[in-house]
Amino acid sequence: MKAIYDLPAPAKLNLFLHITGRRDDGYHLLQSVFMLIDWCDTLHVELRRDGQLSREDLTTELPADDLILRAARALQPFAAPGQGAHIGVAKHVPAQAGMGGGSSDAATCLLALNRLWGLNLPLSRLAHIGLKLGADVPFFLGGRNAWVEGIGEQITPVTLPSARFAVVKPPEGLDTRLIFSASDLQRATPVAIISGFAADSESSEATNLGNQVFDFGHNDLQPVAQRLCPAVTEAIEWLGTQGLKARMTGSGSSVFAMLPQSPQEAELLEAPEGWQVRQCSNLEVHPLLGWAT
Repeated sequence: MKAIYDLPAPAKLNLFLHITGRRDDGYHLLQSVFMLIDWCDTLHVELRRDGQLSREDLTTELPADDLILRAARALQPFAAPGQGAHIGVAKHVPAQAGMGGGSSDAATCLLALNRLWGLNLPLSRLAHIGLKLGADVPFFLGGRNAWVEGIGEQITPVTLPSARFAVVKPPEGLDTRLIFSASDLQRATPVAIISGFAADSESSEATNLGNQVFDFGHNDLQPVAQRLCPAVTEAIEWLGTQGLKARMTGSGSSVFAMLPQSPQEAELLEAPEGWQVRQCSNLEVHPLLGWAT
């Protein structure tokens, strides 16, 4: 195998995000449900036999040393001498959006190089490597929508009803570190349980379940984000004028709202200049599920 092309790296939405505490080492304890959506980056990997790692930006210019190259370097010690890779990246998921784009790219890179280099490392080993790159990487490696706890390493797959969402990214981004270091961040939300989230999708009508699931909880990071970035509030209010109840995903600045089932009712107004707006569907599983045992 010399190359693998058209590898998807899907984004995620946080249906809710509660901060339940803080460890002595400063890491925040969270609870969330991560949901995969069909807004994706695309990676192409080609084998190099000179031991070098290189990256080509096919759309948006990325930082010189991003999570993709860091993931490749973290995996390379397991490869045979002389094995390297050239990685092409078609970046579509916006950065500083709370959608996990960089972490998803890193996960897809690990899965691809594990196959390209013939390593056959198990998923548990890749997840251990991925967690050192970022707390969200193991989720994308796991490949299923999930109830996430701890600092992001405790992952329990959940089944979600199919739905469509309006996802809005204003021009401004947000630095996650600024939000988590804010003195006014809520850090003591009571611990929830999966059954309270209504994970058993067979017990309710689909529409009622969807309303229950997608209205659950709140995002503790949102008030701080709205203070730091007024565009988050503007995006929420813009969706609100169209009868949609919106909240922020992750650490923002993107916000999302569940769309009506009727295609006519789901039509959105023209967005302000510079905003990225997409209608996305959630994914049942990651397109690369099963690439590592």
